[in-house]
Amino acid sequence: MTTIRLCSPKDISKLNLSNLDPLTENYHRKFYFNYIAKWPTMFIVAENQKGEIVGYVMGKVEQDPPYLMILGDRFLPWHGHVTALTVAPQYRQMGLAKRLTARLDKACEQENAWFMDLFVRVSNKTAIYMYKKMGVYRRVVGYYSDNPTGEGDSEDAFDMRKSLSRDKDNRYIREHGEDYRINPEDIYHG
Repeated sequence: MTTIRLCSPKDISKLNLSNLDPLTENYHRKFYFNYIAKWPTMFIVAENQKGEIVGYVMGKVEQDPPYLMILGDRFLPWHGHVTALTVAPQYRQMGLAKRLTARLDKACEQENAWFMDLFVRVSNKTAIYMYKKMGVYRRVVGYYSDNPTGEGDSEDAFDMRKSLSRDKDNRYIREHGEDYRINPEDIYHG
């Protein structure tokens, strides 16, 4: 049985099983500790019976500064963001990613976020399939500065979003978002 629980500082040294995936972004230890300190309910781990961390999700809540509301539709309101989600290869296809995401979803709801988003490499078909219910909001051209497929120097990302209960009218969701292209510098304004 795998337990889903909040991450603690002592867990940071146990993330190796999950971080071996080439599609998983690895960060400096200070970055992980910063997430635990700032967003303690949004850094969630999956722990097996041996006490090993076999998956995790790191999230946060954020928004553009209020003075940028003049941007209208381009203003990013209070929302949850999935910074990283990974499961150790031998623990995949067991529903852990869904369980981790559901727990983060609940944390975003408690923060009264409008939506939850994440960026996914266009080549990561497994992740896109898993998140298909979220929907693609837009395609960010050249978002990743590397390209593990070997096709070019950079890779595009899909900005995938799921409306939360605050967004009753799906105001922050777009149909056919994969056809709506923007540049990375147009994502954040503040």
